[in-house]
Amino acid sequence: MKRTILLVEDDMLIREFMTDYFNREQWIVIEAEDGRQAMELFELHAIDLVVLDIMIPYIDGWSVCRRLRQQSDVPIIIITARTEDDDQIMGFELGADEYVTKPFSPKVLVARANALLKRTEGTMGREDDMVRYGQIQINRRSHMVTVQQEPVTLSPKEYELLLYLTKNNGSVLPRDAILNAVWGFDYFGDPRAVDTHIKKLRAKLGEEGRYIRTIIRTGYKFELEQ
Repeated sequence: MKRTILLVEDDMLIREFMTDYFNREQWIVIEAEDGRQAMELFELHAIDLVVLDIMIPYIDGWSVCRRLRQQSDVPIIIITARTEDDDQIMGFELGADEYVTKPFSPKVLVARANALLKRTEGTMGREDDMVRYGQIQINRRSHMVTVQQEPVTLSPKEYELLLYLTKNNGSVLPRDAILNAVWGFDYFGDPRAVDTHIKKLRAKLGEEGRYIRTIIRTGYKFELEQ
């Protein structure tokens, strides 16, 4: 089944170049040249992935990312010419799943998009593929998460992070191990992305967020209270 990508880039040559590479990989590409058009097209099409440049007209990429995340958990890859760590942290705080700096290889971007969708979609299991940790219930087939029987909306990265933590229940997980498992071995961004996502995940889990414990100078551990 073909996937549909919303490609938001104001530079026509870069946009056409990326579109060509995604088309070669059998992606359906919906192009937008500014933030306003991006939001309109997102409402009109079933989008599987958003590749979003930050410096775009009318509505900047940060605002588009924020608006998309308020209404959807669609995977988002941010593209920017800026390399400052604070920009990467802002992207992750707004709900982005990947962060790519210019210049970049279109082949690598397509590979990262494929890997992100593969991790996000996961492996389809049995319909009753449910796991429970305290009041947290995870349906690994539908990717639905509930806390005290109330649905919780997680971004793709937050869901992957929760799944990885719970699968390793009781084990201390260094930040590097979390980065490799959730972001992939080719991730070269700021390792503080782990801390940012942990903070947001704890907040969304409410009282159950206490099961995610900080291991000083090492990483994190998911552990149910005895």
